[in-house]
Amino acid sequence: MKRERPLPPRPQQIRKPTGSFGWLDARLLHDGWLERLGPARIAVLTLLALAADQTGSSFYRRDSMAVRLGLLRADLDEALERLLDLELIAHRPWSAGHFDGVWQLLPLPGRQPR
Repeated sequence: MKRERPLPPRPQQIRKPTGSFGWLDARLLHDGWLERLGPARIAVLTLLALAADQTGSSFYRRDSMAVRLGLLRADLDEALERLLDLELIAHRPWSAGHFDGVWQLLPLPGRQPR
């Protein structure tokens, strides 16, 4: 039996590619986001962008992300929390109290980092 694909946490905010480079918006570079985020957060955002489906969602487990990126789990968790705080990503756990679930890339906010 085919499993139904889970909905992203914010279906009303599904990102649309802004150019030929998919989910990585050039404003990450030009609006100062890279400087604000730092290496670990950039790595996590990039992994989620590379793994994202057409709704900007991916389903990587935190442990898998940490291994793929060569990060300590605590550093990965901090990076994810900061990306959530900045509303660059959204997360919906598989169930209450579960750390893993659906990760969704959100549209970049206006020019606030600089």
